[in-house]
Amino acid sequence: MNKLIYLLIISIFIFSASSCKNRDDVFDKHFVHSVYIWLKNPDNKEDRKKFEVALDKFLKTSKYAKTNFVGIPAGTDREVVDNTYTYAIIVTFSSKEEQDLYQKEDAHLLFIEEASSLWNKVQIYDTIKVE
Repeated sequence: MNKLIYLLIISIFIFSASSCKNRDDVFDKHFVHSVYIWLKNPDNKEDRKKFEVALDKFLKTSKYAKTNFVGIPAGTDREVVDNTYTYAIIVTFSSKEEQDLYQKEDAHLLFIEEASSLWNKVQIYDTIKVE
């Protein structure tokens, strides 16, 4: 009986993993927009909640952002790692042109309007795939 349950779990895992490969939200490697944000009051729960609500609304309504990842510092303790930021946001695009349109879209501008009073620093790294 345990063997059957084990095989069932493995089958579900394999099916789930294989179906992810065909999804539209697979990480797009053409243009990666990495944003690091330092909140003015990173320990303030209300500020963090306001920021996360504005960010979530923005990412759900953006016409151009193909995939996204939102994270916080992992707490890795190495000299070359910067753990001073509050949030990391990584958004991908099919092209530089789409990223240019994203910069002017209403959803992005509204996010900046709603959340910019909460941060004191933003650092961005835009990268394209090496061919």
